[in-house]
Amino acid sequence: QVQLVESGGRLVQAGGSLRISCAASGVIYPYYTMGWFRQGPGKEREFVAAIRWSGGSTYYADSVKGRFTISRDNAKNTMALQMNDLKPEDTAVYYCAVDRSYSASVSASQYDYWGQGTQVTVSS
Repeated sequence: QVQLVESGGRLVQAGGSLRISCAASGVIYPYYTMGWFRQGPGKEREFVAAIRWSGGSTYYADSVKGRFTISRDNAKNTMALQMNDLKPEDTAVYYCAVDRSYSASVSASQYDYWGQGTQVTVSS
């Protein structure tokens, strides 16, 4: 079992930056993938970014590429999402998740463990 806790979400102005974090407890095996998803008001949950726990390969949704950076600290079992040049459409609850495979999937259904989410609100 893996427990995930997100933190760092808050209100930020458009054009600003924010860093959110995810702390994982339990065993994170090297072949796991960790990801960030978000769900905006009235929208479905969507993929944001993913990172392979071993090797650190990263993957991004087109909507955030060049603005967001995903990273992980294997020693601390933490993951972060640095978000720059934020836009009102980035407003959402952001969730971290773990996929117990090496697939680096963009599909939420492939992820096995989820945190409770952290709210990010971007004002115009």
